Amino acid sequence: MFTNAQRQVERTGRGGTPRDQYLQDLVTQFQDSTDEGYKERIVANLSNFAYDPYNYAFMRQLNILELFLDCITEPNERLVEFGVGGICNSCVDPANASVITQCGGIPLVVQCLSSPVKNTVVNYALGALYYLCNPSTKNEILKPDVHRIIRDYSAAGAVNSSFSNLANAFLDKHVNS
Repeated sequence: MFTNAQRQVERTGRGGTPRDQYLQDLVTQFQDSTDEGYKERIVANLSNFAYDPYNYAFMRQLNILELFLDCITEPNERLVEFGVGGICNSCVDPANASVITQCGGIPLVVQCLSSPVKNTVVNYALGALYYLCNPSTKNEILKPDVHRIIRDYSAAGAVNSSFSNLANAFLDKHVNS
C-alpha cells in the first residue's frame, strides 16, 4: 500500500520508529549479519519497501539501491532474486533508475536473464529492463545477445505465458515501436 507523510505518522504513532531509521536499521542488520537466511529475509523486506514511492528518497539516501546491486553479484540465488526484485520495484522512479544505471546496474540485471530462478527472470529482470530502457540506455540493454534472449522468451508463450507476455511488452515498447 502506498503511503504519504501524514499516513506514516498515523501508522507509526508517537513512539514508533521513523521510516528512514527503520530502513537504516535493516541495512545495518544486513551488513552485520553472517547468517545467509537472515540476510535473505532482510533483502526481501527491503525489496517490499521499494514498491512505495514514499520510500524512494530514503532508499537513495541510505544506498539501498546499491545494496540491491551488490546482492545481484552474490552466489546465493535468493539474494540475487530479492536484489533484482528490489531493483525492479524501485526503477520505475527516474531518479532511482538513474542511480541504478550510474552504478553499473544494467549489466547486472542483464545477467539475471539467465538465472535458473523463474521469478528472477520473469518478474524482476525483464521488468527492470523494461523500465530501465530509454534512449540513453537502449544500446547498452539491447545488445544482440540480450535482444535474442528477449525474443526467445517472447516466443515461449506455449511453455510460459509470463515470460512471453513480459518479453512481448518489452519488445513492443523498445524494439517494435
